[in-house]
Amino acid sequence: MSKITIWHHTSCGSSRGALEYLKSKGLEPEIYLYIKEKPGRTELESILKQLNMKPSELLRPGEKKGEELGLYEGASEEAILQAMSEHPILIQRPIVITEKGAVLARPKNKIDAIL
Repeated sequence: MSKITIWHHTSCGSSRGALEYLKSKGLEPEIYLYIKEKPGRTELESILKQLNMKPSELLRPGEKKGEELGLYEGASEEAILQAMSEHPILIQRPIVITEKGAVLARPKNKIDAIL
């Protein structure tokens, strides 16, 4: 298998579950700690294109920072994208990327579609 990358947040149960799922299949993904590394706007636009999602669809629901910024009350896609680039905690996780595509791995078995 070629390169696999997981956008991972260590304190997220779903993210840890997806990482364990990949490892249980004998795969060793590259771990991108996106909260720490803060993907830029261009990188976010690229991943959204791969996921075939709008920023609002990748916005983590009920996140305190999102509420503070008013992102759940009809914010524009542009405003959500900008907020995600400044506050990556707003991005749903985990995201798994292979040469076959990218998925928001919720539930984790969605990963199978791109292996």
